[in-house]
Amino acid sequence: MWKYFSALLLRNKLAFTLGVLLLTAFMGYEAYKMELSYEFAKILPDNDSTFIQYQTFKKRFGEDGNVMVMGFQDKNLFTYPKFSDWHELSGNVKKIQGIKGILSISSLFKLVKNDSLGKFEMVPVVQNPIHSQSEVDSLKAEILNLPFYDNILYNKETGATVLLITFNKKDLDSKRRLTIVDEIRQLGDAFAEKHSIEMHYSGMPYIRSQLMRKVSSEMTLFLVLAVCVTAIILWLFFRSLSTVFFSLIVTIIGVIWSIGIMELFGYKITVLSGLIAPLIMVIGLPNCIFLVNKYHSEFLAHGNKIKALQRSIETIGITLFLANITTAIGFGVLYFTKSSMLVEFGVVAAVSVMATYFITLILIPVVLSLLPTPKAKHTKHQEGKRINKVLSIIDSLVQKRRAAIYITTTIITIIAFIGMFKIDMNGYVVDDLPENDPVYTDLHFFENNFKGVLPFEVEIDTKKPKGLFAENAKALYKIQRLQRMFAEYDIFSKPVSIVEAIKFSYQAYRGGDAKYYKLPSVSDLKSLSEFTGAGDDNSGLASMDTAKQITRFIDSTKQITRVSFQARDIGSKKMDQLMAELRPKIDSIFDPKEYNVTTTGHSLVFLKSNDYLLDNLIESLVIEIVLIAIVGIALFRSVRIIVLSKLPCLIPLVITAGVMGFLDIRFKPSTILIFSIAFGISSDGTIYFLTKYRQELKKYKKSASEAITAAIKDTGLSMVYTSIILFCGFAIFAASSFGGTKAMGVLVSLTLLMSMFTNLILLPAILLSIHHKSLNKEIIEEPYIDIEESIEERGKDLSDI
Repeated sequence: MWKYFSALLLRNKLAFTLGVLLLTAFMGYEAYKMELSYEFAKILPDNDSTFIQYQTFKKRFGEDGNVMVMGFQDKNLFTYPKFSDWHELSGNVKKIQGIKGILSISSLFKLVKNDSLGKFEMVPVVQNPIHSQSEVDSLKAEILNLPFYDNILYNKETGATVLLITFNKKDLDSKRRLTIVDEIRQLGDAFAEKHSIEMHYSGMPYIRSQLMRKVSSEMTLFLVLAVCVTAIILWLFFRSLSTVFFSLIVTIIGVIWSIGIMELFGYKITVLSGLIAPLIMVIGLPNCIFLVNKYHSEFLAHGNKIKALQRSIETIGITLFLANITTAIGFGVLYFTKSSMLVEFGVVAAVSVMATYFITLILIPVVLSLLPTPKAKHTKHQEGKRINKVLSIIDSLVQKRRAAIYITTTIITIIAFIGMFKIDMNGYVVDDLPENDPVYTDLHFFENNFKGVLPFEVEIDTKKPKGLFAENAKALYKIQRLQRMFAEYDIFSKPVSIVEAIKFSYQAYRGGDAKYYKLPSVSDLKSLSEFTGAGDDNSGLASMDTAKQITRFIDSTKQITRVSFQARDIGSKKMDQLMAELRPKIDSIFDPKEYNVTTTGHSLVFLKSNDYLLDNLIESLVIEIVLIAIVGIALFRSVRIIVLSKLPCLIPLVITAGVMGFLDIRFKPSTILIFSIAFGISSDGTIYFLTKYRQELKKYKKSASEAITAAIKDTGLSMVYTSIILFCGFAIFAASSFGGTKAMGVLVSLTLLMSMFTNLILLPAILLSIHHKSLNKEIIEEPYIDIEESIEERGKDLSDI
């Protein structure tokens, strides 16, 4: 196959080149249409119970993660200029296109009892422009007499206040969200500058917007760094500007294809998929280096340019194909996680890796055939005197010190296992951001003053229509008990619920005195419902202005209601413990035989995702190991060799996990990817070495010791070069402001460096130790096609191409 392809390619260079360029133009057009994803990253699969509950909740009550908050702390808020400007700012924010509604201390409503109409009316507390301090003092007294808003819009103890901003669903999940956030920030920053206070911003729309801005800017940063790093490495290796230039062009074409492929699949750029372009730049470069390196080697051997090109395609083509297959498998196994974000990343990366391989296999030989023959300075890297000296030392260790290699490897692995069990499985919503990042510090401002901004919902199903108000509305009193129980935990904010709405109504019913902000007795509850003219079904709910507002708390059948909290970002581990503690307490209030109570919300879905990723890591890694092993068995037909050769690939993963444990690097989506990516790439080195070892045994009939020596010296140089490239390439991610991406770059670099040593030291030691006659016979008797010999036989034909 490769013999036929090489001849076909070199005879039809123009046709192949035009084909690739035309497809690249198409991919470039598709890539131009690529957009950032402004939706919340979906990690849980569609059939996950937590995800199903959350989707059902949103369908019934609407989006819970569409509120942005802005606020500040100032005990002198109720001064005329400041309060008046805050009122004006609230009005200006409401006018922004895409804003559904706002609520602040200067734009809140009160309920007024209208005896003549027999109902309540919602009246703005601030109805007219403010002109004096005396008006502000009057408004302050009125606002502080409304406990419904206490610790929701203002904190009397700290002087903190917030403006709640609700986004339209359409604008929330579009690029328009960034513009809205910018307009809000401009207004808020102007207010802060005028009054010399510090304004804080948070809420899920804001957090998501800031994260996607970082993704967009860092994607560009990583691409620039990848180009610079790869250009420097290429120059150091080949000392040829033309080789550097065309190798970069080929890998950039691969990058264009990766973005075009993403668009063709209908995906958008997320926190993870934004890494694909620079990853392809890094992973695609070794393909170019191996082809150019082999071409230089062959040209030095016989001086025939075309013969060198064809031999390079035939010998390196199959090796690179297998290496890219294992790398693609490393990404592709993420498909089995069933997590949309990981599936998109894995599928696009896997397809892009193979696409880049074929692009390189076509364009690099074409370019080399058009360039002048390489000069001595361009092939100087073939000597590798220092590296060859190191390889000789390694060979000596493998031949004479195998026991020391095994003991050292065992000790390091045991230490790594100890560290591995120290890994923190805890995940946070803003986990990837440094502690001094404004998003992180602002989130903690709202946690300290209002207990948090992460939506946490309790949904209560009475299992029968009108069940909320049946049996003297006993469900309402149970909800009150539930709220008091939640109040015992410092991580939850004051709730918003139908019970709080009824308390608000009862306060107005009793003349507005704050001491009547409470859930009335059964008899007063009945009087309250009779006053509103709503009957027993609504128990005062008609006072909430419109049916649309009511449906935000109860469903149309009055069977299901919600209790909405805001929660601190306490991490997935503590949240799991808390949920296990809350469940029996909830069941003690609401008998599961009569009620179905579920906890859901944006925060729970996000934190549950971390646990799901961890559970699926092991599954996807096992699948990857099996698939790569199948590829190896198909190539070498020796189960023993393939099984034992996986150790040099797995031990670096254990070491990396140990480092994560000792350095307190937590599992998160980006760090979990380390293992599947690194295992796939490190398997490349195993394939390179085993291929050469098998060739030395079968073609040259060498002993195992001689074959190992030849394999170390022949593949060692290329493996060292490849490791340097990948180490430097992945190290660019250390420049990220995302902690997870930074950790991924450093740890993948570390893993690949470790795999280079295990493939060059541990793998040959294992092969020598297990080598005996039966195994030797097993290897040697397998069918073997001598590619180089077949090329020699057709040398005259090749020189005529």
